[in-house]
Amino acid sequence: MKKTNLVSILLASAVAIAVTSLTAFSMGDKGSEMKQDKMSEGSSSALSVATFAGGCFWCMESPFEKIPGVHQVVSGYTGGHKQDPTYKEVSHGSTGHVEAIQITYDSAKVSYNDLLEVLWRNIDPTDDKGQFVDRGQQYTTGIFYHNDSQKMKAQASKDRLMKSGRFDKNIVTPVIKVMEFFAAEDYHQDYYKKSPVRYHFYRSRSGRDQFIDKFWGDDRQYKIKKASNNSASSIAATGETLSNKPHSRPEADARGVPIKVATMTQSYSKPSNEELKERLTALQYKVTQKEGTESPFNNKYWDNHADGIYVDIVSGEPLFSSTNKFESGTGWPSFDRPLVTENVIEKKDSTFFMVRIEVRSKNADSHLGHLFDDGPKTTGLRYCINSASLKFIPVETMEQEGYGEYLPLFPNAKKST
Repeated sequence: MKKTNLVSILLASAVAIAVTSLTAFSMGDKGSEMKQDKMSEGSSSALSVATFAGGCFWCMESPFEKIPGVHQVVSGYTGGHKQDPTYKEVSHGSTGHVEAIQITYDSAKVSYNDLLEVLWRNIDPTDDKGQFVDRGQQYTTGIFYHNDSQKMKAQASKDRLMKSGRFDKNIVTPVIKVMEFFAAEDYHQDYYKKSPVRYHFYRSRSGRDQFIDKFWGDDRQYKIKKASNNSASSIAATGETLSNKPHSRPEADARGVPIKVATMTQSYSKPSNEELKERLTALQYKVTQKEGTESPFNNKYWDNHADGIYVDIVSGEPLFSSTNKFESGTGWPSFDRPLVTENVIEKKDSTFFMVRIEVRSKNADSHLGHLFDDGPKTTGLRYCINSASLKFIPVETMEQEGYGEYLPLFPNAKKST
């Protein structure tokens, strides 16, 4: 090989490496660049931008991405006072931002008015405190107009909705001038595609689809009129229907005994913080009040095989049963379903650079653990719970401790006398 050819090859290789490194660096940890490449394919001069806020942006991407003429939908944050905020900062409500989506669309194929109609069918426009299960200013709705035309159309659409009488409360979704939009972290982009099981599980329990069904019914399907030929294309204006949701909670336990739904007459409440510090051990307080995690294989109940139920260490509200406990190999108590469904609630948890479903008790608001979709075939779910959050009530003492109504779960167990 000639020396000049060798030099040329080495020089070309160096340039290629530099370009690759620069490209990787420019991607960062935000999601807009990835979708920008997708949008640039087949883009045209007729592209416009719309920005909406409708609560959890996971649930807002899907309805718009399915519309012909929409090139991309990016999840992000807008309306706040901090530059380049993180999800953790926004979710804590400290930056003034709301979760939002930015839609790039071909105005020759889909109109701004059409996008507004889809928006109304995916939000609760009467709620100024949040959206469905997600509460706080960061989850409120909003229409962020980019020009005077969008402003007039948005206000006119809002007025029509108010006059329609569809809702029995005032429409509070604001129409405000667009502010700087920051793309959310990459793991949030197209979350409904990347983590479909977790997305469906969250959405089915958020209350969004139930609200849409109640107030829109058959009208939840909005027909987009294509501007090019005036033909109507039926587009699902909402996301997935409830009938397709996987992993719905079972109505009976593994032995066929109906799961309770808050039928007990006792009231469960959370004591004062001072009392909790006196009653709980340092680990119990850290786990339940500070969202801590105990060590695996070194906790009280991970290998407990006795018959009985597990209640909240703080309030005593019944949570899980040994009839639904299984060996997960994780070192923490694991259950495939709750005992009282209403006492176990789920919340989105995005700490540690991942998205999980946190499990908390309803009345005491104790942190219990997390919910995963790798459970046994009975439900497909794994409630991974900290022993420090629980108190075990053996079947022998359930009646005297006030949990006698759960004794039918253990027909062969001996009762205390």
